[in-house]
Amino acid sequence: MPVGLDEYPLHQAPLSMRYVASSDRNFYDRCYFNAHDRTGEIFLITGGGIYPQLGVKDAYVVVRRGDLQHVVRMSDALDEERMNLEIGPYRIEVVEPLHEIRLVCEADSEGVGFDLTWRGTCPAIDEERHLLRTGVRPIIDTWRFAQLGTWEGEIRVAGDTVAVAPDTWLGSRDRSWGIRPVGEAEPPGKPVDGAEDFGFWWLYVPVQFDGYAIVLIAQEDGAGHRTLNDAVRVFRDGRVDQLGWPRVTINYRPGTRIPEHARIALTEPDGSPLVMDVDCLAHVPLHVGCGYGGDPDWTHGSWRGAKWVEGATYDFSDPDVAARTPWGVVDHVGRATINGDVGWGLFEHGTFGRHLPSGFKDFGSVAQ
Repeated sequence: MPVGLDEYPLHQAPLSMRYVASSDRNFYDRCYFNAHDRTGEIFLITGGGIYPQLGVKDAYVVVRRGDLQHVVRMSDALDEERMNLEIGPYRIEVVEPLHEIRLVCEADSEGVGFDLTWRGTCPAIDEERHLLRTGVRPIIDTWRFAQLGTWEGEIRVAGDTVAVAPDTWLGSRDRSWGIRPVGEAEPPGKPVDGAEDFGFWWLYVPVQFDGYAIVLIAQEDGAGHRTLNDAVRVFRDGRVDQLGWPRVTINYRPGTRIPEHARIALTEPDGSPLVMDVDCLAHVPLHVGCGYGGDPDWTHGSWRGAKWVEGATYDFSDPDVAARTPWGVVDHVGRATINGDVGWGLFEHGTFGRHLPSGFKDFGSVAQ
């Protein structure tokens, strides 16, 4: 039987919109949002997605305040409604595509609720296609767009209500789809040759200044060979400048791989240098309760039964919780400066195993 989306001229393959063109079980279609008030004292991250080959849809929300990370995660059977995603007490309403989105979470009994409206301040832009192989198999093959914007509404966390005003609250968002590891783990097959020398280094920095935004992505292997590079400046009127090949220097907290400051050397279209410094404020490890890679508590796309909702609070003053931080991608509120101008956004970073340019020789290496 057809589905409602088949009424619209959206098709990209000779299939009903009920189906995706890829037969890969790991196909996904997901969104991500973050919100902060520029202080680093409170940081909200949320997102939702569908996993058509697994029959699952799910969402999560996390609010970090001080040492406490409050998380609610939700999952249900995938249905045919794709225009406005709803998972139990959570829903995403597209008010105006590529400009205004409303997010509602009514999971106060589990620790977090909100009613928030996102408005883009710069046009959404496509990023470079992201491809990562393990051996010969693509484990990530995705497309994504990104946008910077403001928030309005309220957040309710642990019994408190926080007013959210667009003159203070900023954030970034993205929409991505394609293939990446989701759901229950697959049988690994033959070990990949050279796995003992594995290294992965990832940096994603979307930040906004008055009148423009910068979106930067870099991915490197353990030797420092860059396998993904994208750096652009997006003006509010839609103009886009490419900013060359970023050279990145990160200062880590001694004894950890947690970044405290980064200097990113960019290049103007005329060849002149453009230097951006970023201070890392509050952080959320996405693999601690939020379902991202390396999370032992929950994984996006995994089947937990119909109408599943679960809340959890993680206290990072507990050494056992804090010890989980290095083993996944960590999102930081980022305060950026360029020639005295101040911008705000996301500093997302993860480095596992070897990364020789950073001085990390193996999984156990940390900053000195």
